[in-house]
Amino acid sequence: MARRSDARRSDARRIGMLGGTFDPVHIGHLRSAVEVAELMALDELRLIPSARPPHRGEPQVRAVDRLAMVELAVAGVSPLRVDDRELKRDKPSYSIDTLESLRAELAAEDQLFLILGWDAFCGLPGWHRWDELLQHCHILVLQRPDADSDAPESLRNLLAARSISDPLALEGPAGQISFIWQTPLAVSATQIRSLLASGKSVRYLVPDTVLAYIHAHGLYRDAN
Repeated sequence: MARRSDARRSDARRIGMLGGTFDPVHIGHLRSAVEVAELMALDELRLIPSARPPHRGEPQVRAVDRLAMVELAVAGVSPLRVDDRELKRDKPSYSIDTLESLRAELAAEDQLFLILGWDAFCGLPGWHRWDELLQHCHILVLQRPDADSDAPESLRNLLAARSISDPLALEGPAGQISFIWQTPLAVSATQIRSLLASGKSVRYLVPDTVLAYIHAHGLYRDAN
């Protein structure tokens, strides 16, 4: 695991934002979140469940259940916390809206980091108002050491102009892109739902509190 950063500290806060359907939240999400929070010395890393993701199908379980599972998963784990603002909107979960909302609550000098997986980052040109994201945040891309794909042509000029090789060297409240190399755990929400639908165990793939909630509420019994 990457060592904790001894980067300069100031009065500016450092806030991370990790969105997703979390259908359900699992150890892959949580381990990545903890590693990024420690590496970047974040004051908070907010897990933000999406209500109606515009680039994916509808989540299998209700928002209230997905929110409850994330809350159980991060309870007592500093600096992780849950932010439910996207679930309160009666419209698709656009990241630009979330960033604008969150930025409005922060001091001008606070650093805001949008955390994305490589696949999500490569799909940015299809996002709503994607070219405005860096006005509000830095982007941290979680990249696998064995990844061999290139960024799409539509992102190459942006990367050339805005990328910083060392994520600990990101300066100012927003505007730059950097990569964090991780070896992800081989687990996915799709895999977990499939196992549960077939009556198999998902012990150790999700926190025990999340597993207990899934069983208590009879979630994911039907195949996708």
